[in-house]
Amino acid sequence: MALLKLGSKSDDIFRRDGQTWVCTTGLTSDVTIEVGETSFFLHKFPLLSRSGLLKKLMAGSSNEDGTTSILQLHDVPGGDKTFEIITKFCYGVKLEITPLNVVSLRCASEYLQMNENYGEGNLVDLTETFLNEVFSSWSDSIRALQTCEEVEPYAEQLHIVSRCIDSLTIKACSEDILCSETKSQASIDDWWHEDLCMLSLPLYKRLIISVESKGMKPENIVASLVYYLRRFIPLMNRQSSFNDKTSVSQGTTPSRSSEANQRTLLEEIVGLIPNKKFVIPSKYLLRLLRTAMILHASSSCIENLEKRIGSQLDQVELVDILIPNMGYSVETLYDIDCIQRIIDHFMSMYQPATASATPLCVNEEGSLIGGVDALTPMTVVANLLDAYLAEVALDVNLKLPKFQALASSIPDYARPLDDGLYHAIDVYLKAHPWLIDSEREQFCRLMNCQKLSLEASTHAAQNERVPLRVIVQVLFFEQLRLRTSISSWLFVSDNLETSQSGNLGITRSNGNGQGDTAQGGENLRDRVSELEKECSSIRNELKKLGKTKRGWSIFPRIFFRKRSS
Repeated sequence: MALLKLGSKSDDIFRRDGQTWVCTTGLTSDVTIEVGETSFFLHKFPLLSRSGLLKKLMAGSSNEDGTTSILQLHDVPGGDKTFEIITKFCYGVKLEITPLNVVSLRCASEYLQMNENYGEGNLVDLTETFLNEVFSSWSDSIRALQTCEEVEPYAEQLHIVSRCIDSLTIKACSEDILCSETKSQASIDDWWHEDLCMLSLPLYKRLIISVESKGMKPENIVASLVYYLRRFIPLMNRQSSFNDKTSVSQGTTPSRSSEANQRTLLEEIVGLIPNKKFVIPSKYLLRLLRTAMILHASSSCIENLEKRIGSQLDQVELVDILIPNMGYSVETLYDIDCIQRIIDHFMSMYQPATASATPLCVNEEGSLIGGVDALTPMTVVANLLDAYLAEVALDVNLKLPKFQALASSIPDYARPLDDGLYHAIDVYLKAHPWLIDSEREQFCRLMNCQKLSLEASTHAAQNERVPLRVIVQVLFFEQLRLRTSISSWLFVSDNLETSQSGNLGITRSNGNGQGDTAQGGENLRDRVSELEKECSSIRNELKKLGKTKRGWSIFPRIFFRKRSS
């Protein structure tokens, strides 16, 4: 730490007694200066020879009877502690100027007009020269900037704050470039994060804005923001859990006196996050969102976080979006409305403009046909949403319209298979057994029966919670898919037989190979014909069974017994 030593006299000539500060040189004090609650009993000559302001004040307060003059300097920057050091300077007593007191001394010397007009080597020039030395050091600049708040108006007028920030910005960005070139992040973490936590929020904010304008990498800025948040908001250091919603009542959140300060800090820091995708991990964004909800942050802050999460929703894990409902009127266990808004933000960014004109189909193995690369983020989010729906479906207070709205947020073409959606629907039906048939039927329209895998189709066809009409559709499409699969295989087999015959150019005398192939082809044709008859038989049986649930519950077992045989 930089240090400037001045004066040669011993400080024994001064004695402090409570709120009284006396010069004991043997001469009677002829001026009393009051600074705050402290009274300084001093002598006029050492003071007026160094300070233009004190010279003017003493000239206007001279007493003809020789009594002591009393001056009041309650507005001197730095208060009585700084004025004590200035008094020592005027008397030539030993003192030390450090990065921790130079700012207040510089401001006070300017206020007292201690320039070269009142003695060579006066305090204005000395402190200004020392400030330039302070600005050459990162740690000293941090210390000096930290003290600017004590004399803020004066430090701003003298541009000390801006000079400190400029000095720190140059050093931070230079170190940022160095670390980038050497591929070493450890060195920047050692001094950048911890030191900036010494600054108050207003000063910290100004410094972050400055380094960003000078080109510091967004990743390093975010690392500092996160470190600063974790230092001053205890909630950011906790693992997210469902119990977060009860933390206010259990006293794990800040007290009422500090909650407002933490809320302000969080809102300001969120506003400082660089506007770059993936610059901050989705997991941490969601933790920020939870904390913002607990602290009752502003709607604009929460919206900012929701939009950022929505822009990178394909990087989110299920456990992170299970946000407990922390509203005043808690209807559901989880904050469904929040996830709905996040999904809407995602869709506004990722939905292709020509999506409606580019329908996708699914082959017999459930893979997408066409547009796979463009739909990768949306497909990931569709799977995430289906898993989320399966979790929240257990909530008996979750209303059907809200479930339907959330499930419909992702377009049908984004789901290669509807197995996840079917599972969520089944969980909901099981948790809400009081739904009437018409509601169940309408509810099941969310899924596309044609996009269920064989396993899901088998489960759905034997699921008594699924409406009759839906089971009919499942069975029909399963038969259709099987028929298409066999027909495609038969087509390939016929082409292969023709190709082999053409390449050989001969007719085998024994005819065994052709006979085997022909026999296999006939068997497949017979199987396809049999399946067509089964489909026709299914339709006839359905008409006879009507809508009786008992009769229908037997049918799927009969059907799948035929399939297995």
